[in-house]
Amino acid sequence: MTGACGLWAYAITEHGGGDLSRLTGVAGGTVRTVAAGGFTVLVSDVDLAEFGEVALRRNLENLTWLEEVARAHHHVIEAAIRLFPLLPTRLATVYSSAAAVAAALARRGEELRAALRRVGGRVEWGVKTYAAPVQAGGETARGEVGAGGAGLAYLKRRRAQLTASERSARAALAGARAVHEELSGRAAQARLVPPQSAQLSGNQMPMLLNTAYLLDESASDGFASAVADAASTHPELRLELTGPWPPYSFAGED
Repeated sequence: MTGACGLWAYAITEHGGGDLSRLTGVAGGTVRTVAAGGFTVLVSDVDLAEFGEVALRRNLENLTWLEEVARAHHHVIEAAIRLFPLLPTRLATVYSSAAAVAAALARRGEELRAALRRVGGRVEWGVKTYAAPVQAGGETARGEVGAGGAGLAYLKRRRAQLTASERSARAALAGARAVHEELSGRAAQARLVPPQSAQLSGNQMPMLLNTAYLLDESASDGFASAVADAASTHPELRLELTGPWPPYSFAGED
């Protein structure tokens, strides 16, 4: 690195951390640890010319750059969580120095300990709920055309299609809420996440709910079966299950 360096943070743990030197993180940096206040933070060095506050604001709008960085960030967390309980940090958490890391930990020590107790030994599953495509209505009978003309037949057919579409949308939303309520009862915690655009989700169907569930690792198989059962019970929906993930959505507000 030719310029000033900062510390990219991946996760916080109360564990010693161990030898993580074989882990490569964001921008190819070697993962190491910073200890302070009874915590260990997994970090790697980054060039502030690319990862400083101003540069980050610009780079986070570049989806190719963002995908590469997010993949490296996740890789470190996914590897480390197999070794010890941890609290993932939000993507693009960068500190100016080890002293800045220690100061942040000192300010939020109790909050971080509570969060570690909440997510320790647990994983996150995501469920994206989409409205299934509405089947187009049938063609108007030929006798209807003769009785009122082609224009009137078209208007009647169009009105019927719109009414069916509205009923379908209401049924899909009610179904999505019912599924979320049922799945929430199986989780230690549940959270609604902002729905993704079609560009990010890769799915052109309307996303009704984007939900995250915090589960004990031992409950994962039963949860996946419950999602499959819900998909069979609600043909008006398409359910997409993802996970298990580190508990990103339950790490805390910041």
